[in-house]
Amino acid sequence: MALVNYANTILNDIEESEDQVQQIYIMLWEKRAIIEIHTSLRAFLYKAVHNACLNKIKQQKVRSEYAKEIQLNNNSDYQYEKLEVNELQKKIDNAIDLLPEQCSKIFKMSRFEQLKYQEIADQLGLSIKTIENQMGKALKILREQLKEYLPLLIICLTKIVS
Repeated sequence: MALVNYANTILNDIEESEDQVQQIYIMLWEKRAIIEIHTSLRAFLYKAVHNACLNKIKQQKVRSEYAKEIQLNNNSDYQYEKLEVNELQKKIDNAIDLLPEQCSKIFKMSRFEQLKYQEIADQLGLSIKTIENQMGKALKILREQLKEYLPLLIICLTKIVS
């Protein structure tokens, strides 16, 4: 129990202190045939516990630093992805704004209000064929306007789906 108390003064964690002392006893037992102790057994045990505790602190510090770095990288990745999505959304909005007025109106009704072509035709007093032609025109213009952003769009959609 004295070794556990000593370990606890270093680690400030009674359970971890018990584990470290137990590991020292296990190591002693496993190496009993080859270990040579040149000082008293008591001094050897205290030194072993001291070194084990310092190694544990060092190990915890490395893990903590690694966890902080992982967290930092995750946050910066998230910010970068958010920036990419925001930039892409602005480009899409700009491309839609560049559509001719009727084309834009029909596209927005179809894609944002999720109306069927027949419903759009009825609301605007146009034929379904006109709606189909205007949607085809809108999609062609948007594809042309956003062609350089297609890889980014695919990446963003892939991340949203997964």
